[in-house]
Amino acid sequence: MKIKIKAYDFMISPIKNAMTVDVEDYFQVGAFENDIDRRDWDSLECRVERNVDVILGMFNDHSVKATFFTLGWVAERYPHIIRKIVDGGHELASHGMSHMRVSDQNRAEFTNDVVSSKKLLEDIGGTAVEGYRAPSFSIGEGNLWALEVLHEAGYKYSSSIYPIRHDHYGMPSAPRFVFSPIEAEDFLEMPVTTVEVMGRKIPCGGGGYFRLLPYFLSRSAMRRVNGRDAQPCIFYFHPWEIDPEQPRQRNASLKSKFRHYTNLQIMESKIRKVLTEFSWGRMDEIFLGNQG
Repeated sequence: MKIKIKAYDFMISPIKNAMTVDVEDYFQVGAFENDIDRRDWDSLECRVERNVDVILGMFNDHSVKATFFTLGWVAERYPHIIRKIVDGGHELASHGMSHMRVSDQNRAEFTNDVVSSKKLLEDIGGTAVEGYRAPSFSIGEGNLWALEVLHEAGYKYSSSIYPIRHDHYGMPSAPRFVFSPIEAEDFLEMPVTTVEVMGRKIPCGGGGYFRLLPYFLSRSAMRRVNGRDAQPCIFYFHPWEIDPEQPRQRNASLKSKFRHYTNLQIMESKIRKVLTEFSWGRMDEIFLGNQG
């Protein structure tokens, strides 16, 4: 399957950026998938309730509405979290059922995953689920058929292709900004934001890069995207990233530990700063024209 590219311009003045949260717990991250057995998930200390409450409080303090890409696994066990997200005026979106990479599923398995998670979230939240983000940004050159599956399942957009080069994911050839990836033009792909420096796409849309690097670098890059490119940024982070008290995984590699644990203690303050310095909204509000 070849990717079809039709770029879209979103001229919003002043530009409102999309704030997103990938709702998963510390033991579900890709960095620990070889260290924590999925069969043990239910026996581990769950921190996602506390962390989502903190995030909802932060957003309320700054009058921000956001999009929450939520695991079905979390929704099944903590339905009240889903209702809090919806009651707070935020967009509810899917992150799949159990954080299984799309690249590790065949078409039938992926179809079941995205159909099941959509129905579960809609049943609990009482609202339409239009967006999907693949765990670990695991849609790329080798499985673009997944975008057709999402459209067939009733989703209106994906935020699953990261147009960078990374050791675990990425599709550097993909456009930097929102585009139509398949023949159906009522379905959009919305990449996490990058800034172009000397012809290279550099991540500036949150996640580990935002947590690990000095704040001024992300702020400058996002201002450049809003100013020179005249485009909204798409920013993301995880609930576990604001939780320095989470249990440590002793058997993980040094590389995984560094990526996961560095600067957890300052992430909340950095998020609060970025909430103050930029204008934020929901994905569906900014790119689909929905009203929250």
